[in-house]
Amino acid sequence: MAPTNPIETTKRVEPVEVAGRLRVSVTRLARLMRQQEASGLTPTLRAALATVARHGPLTLGELAAHEQVTKPTTTSIVTKLEARGLVARRADATDRRVCWVEVTPLGRSQLELNRERRTEWLASRLRALPADQLTCLAAALDALDTISERPERDPDASP
Repeated sequence: MAPTNPIETTKRVEPVEVAGRLRVSVTRLARLMRQQEASGLTPTLRAALATVARHGPLTLGELAAHEQVTKPTTTSIVTKLEARGLVARRADATDRRVCWVEVTPLGRSQLELNRERRTEWLASRLRALPADQLTCLAAALDALDTISERPERDPDASP
């Protein structure tokens, strides 16, 4: 049986084993978090809305680049978000061919409500953990932030 506090173990920690368990745990947790979504938006629409809120206003081309989709796909996404009142388009003042997309107050509100819902769901799960497991998880957050923010390294590049 695995110890409840991995920090207390003297066994050598193998990165490949940790990677496998972490990958499965993160995947399951992400799926459960997505299930807490109540906006009725598809993952694609939610991602685009969040991108516009975080980086906007954006042109359709900029949004396409952020979301790594084609411009026609972006136009369809923005049309759907606009129909729900979550984003608004406006023409560029100097170049009428350019269209800017910005999040509306309703869009910001919906994003915030869903973030709060997912955070509260996760907090309720964390409250059920034994104190030592919660402490270990809190201690691991810096490491998780580090591996999720580190840019990819070329394996052939010298250190």
